[in-house]
Amino acid sequence: MAGLRTVGAIVLTLVVLALLHTDVTLMVAGAMTAMVSTFAIKEKEVRGQAVTLALGLPVALAAMSLGALLHTLVVAGDLFFVLLIFGAVYCRRFGDRGTALGLIGFQVYFVSLFVQATGPSLPDLYLTLGIAFACSAVVRFAVVPETPTRTLRRLREAFRARLAQLLATQMELLDAGPDDLDKVLDDLRRHTARLHEAALMIQGHLEEGTRDAATAGLVQRRVADAEIAAERLGMLILNARSAERADTITMHLPHAPVPATATRLGTEDDAIVTLHRDLNALLLLIARRAPDDRGTALALVRNRLLGYREEDDLPRASAAVQDVFRGLGEAARAVLGLRLALDGPQDESDDSPATTRSREEFDAEDLSIVGAEETEEPEEDRTGLARPTTRAAFQVAVGSTLAIIGGEFLSSQRWYWAVLTCWVVFLNTASTGEILVKGYRRLVGTVLGVVAGVALAGLVGNHTWAAFALVLLCIFGMWFTAPLSYALMSFFVTTMLGLLYTLLNTYSLSVLVLRIEETALGAACGIIAAVLVLPVHTDRRTDELLGTVLVRLQDVVSAAVEQLSGGPAVDLLGKARDLDTALDELRASTQPLTHPITPLRGRRRTVRYLVALLETCAYHARSLAATAELVPYSKTIAADPRLARAGRRIGQNIDLLVARVLEESTEGEVDSGFSIAAMLEAAGSGALQSGTVTFRVLRHLQRLDEGVVGLARPLDVPVAGPKGGKAG
Repeated sequence: MAGLRTVGAIVLTLVVLALLHTDVTLMVAGAMTAMVSTFAIKEKEVRGQAVTLALGLPVALAAMSLGALLHTLVVAGDLFFVLLIFGAVYCRRFGDRGTALGLIGFQVYFVSLFVQATGPSLPDLYLTLGIAFACSAVVRFAVVPETPTRTLRRLREAFRARLAQLLATQMELLDAGPDDLDKVLDDLRRHTARLHEAALMIQGHLEEGTRDAATAGLVQRRVADAEIAAERLGMLILNARSAERADTITMHLPHAPVPATATRLGTEDDAIVTLHRDLNALLLLIARRAPDDRGTALALVRNRLLGYREEDDLPRASAAVQDVFRGLGEAARAVLGLRLALDGPQDESDDSPATTRSREEFDAEDLSIVGAEETEEPEEDRTGLARPTTRAAFQVAVGSTLAIIGGEFLSSQRWYWAVLTCWVVFLNTASTGEILVKGYRRLVGTVLGVVAGVALAGLVGNHTWAAFALVLLCIFGMWFTAPLSYALMSFFVTTMLGLLYTLLNTYSLSVLVLRIEETALGAACGIIAAVLVLPVHTDRRTDELLGTVLVRLQDVVSAAVEQLSGGPAVDLLGKARDLDTALDELRASTQPLTHPITPLRGRRRTVRYLVALLETCAYHARSLAATAELVPYSKTIAADPRLARAGRRIGQNIDLLVARVLEESTEGEVDSGFSIAAMLEAAGSGALQSGTVTFRVLRHLQRLDEGVVGLARPLDVPVAGPKGGKAG
């Protein structure tokens, strides 16, 4: 959508400028300004977008004026450019609007350098800027309108599609032979990660895209339920086809050991045929929207699947295969909740008792959401040079100064390419390692883009509109590939620039080679500034984020276990999403350590293993939270006070890991102790019964306990065995 909106604004700007018979230089300036005024604005509310766009025009006019007036004053122009860069980065502390205005100011000043603006050309440039902003507004608010509600609607449909993709891959897992298992597991990990990404994107748009907090909470809960149930179903299928219980980390760590295939699936043909039928039925439930339901067939399918939750009509099969059917029942319940939340009330005339009970549970949960109180987000407690935006502003200013000096030696006309590269490598980065990787990717993309630019410039020759058409394709490709690969995005940017130089009649092979040199210089200057000016080392950054993840993990586990033990109801899914967000930030920060160019191979394996363990722990924590959410409202699941003891041990172990990571304490050992099941048996009499809350969460608690103990080894924390001796 961002690509379509940007291309639409550029096309409309070019059409208007062509009707006014402006020259090619003004058309290039208009196209670049339309692009900037469209992509810079990230606010979600339409009113906020309009205000920022209106404020952006005077900022753009001022930047263009100063660029033209300082055109011949080299020293003054360079000093102002550095101050402008500092201000543009510093403005990020004021949120989306400050970020947008700073970006518009910087980019339009860059446009003035690119088209070599002068004082006499300012009136025409003012008109061009005004047209570009007007066209951007028309496309944004009329041609390709973007409202929070529409965005959320598309994200919800995307979540349905991702859920269906994951389920289809799980069906492949059921039938995959030993030779195909690794590939299917890779697909399963990828689709699980994409489903999780879609869930987080929905979470980010709930506040603005729903009519009230209760509706937002309802959608959040139903999306989380569906995500957890789908991921759990995949794990149960893997267990059913394995000779021994599979480790959850297999679902999160590429190239993890794959459990040996069992022979029992081949001896349970009837159950497997039924399982295939019911997996297809679940796919049908996901794909069909409530308004499209006709007749009773879909209701019968739903009733059959929900019956598996209550042990109704379970096929005769091994315990592992029967667990898959129970997982199907839980997934069907989650899909029913998702349909109720997204599509509204549905016909209940053909409901079975199991379906009726699920609806009653949903009704009770809905009432709790309505009465829930909102929690305020903690404010940023860092000030001065410790504030990330302030630190980045100084780093970019120093790096840009170096880039200007070095760029002038390479070319007195194109030096600003080095500054632009220095600027962009600091965008959305927070450590020296991230800047190094981003600079490397930009250089690779630039080299490849130069090759493509040479080829395309030779093909288009003097065909102006053909060149503009290819520029538009490059812009769309730039936006479409931005979330996937920074190197690909840089490739399209450089290819576009080669075409723009062709339009301005300044194209030559030497210009594009200079582009590579300036890019390498800008990346180097950015890295030097990041290393020497208020550096944030990758180790320090990842340790801080790792500590945050562990704290969030403890928050979820302790609150979930307390509720499972009979404590008061709290917002567990909100805590689980905080954990997911922190884990995503950690995953992004470890990219420099896991990138293929890193020379520390052993460390790369350790980091990947650590992140996979944390993802496994987060999965089990989400599952605990989802089960705990049912306890206050379920008529069949009662709390178990014995669980509190297991929760305390896990919490104490996490506390010890946090203290070691943040270097607050080096004392203590992680307690591996007896298994969770043994602890529960020691705390109460009687075997665990199917259907009890303890039976439902035992596996998650056990895996979570093992995962936390497993974290101790890569973090160099000693582990004490059941008798007090060190276990590892």
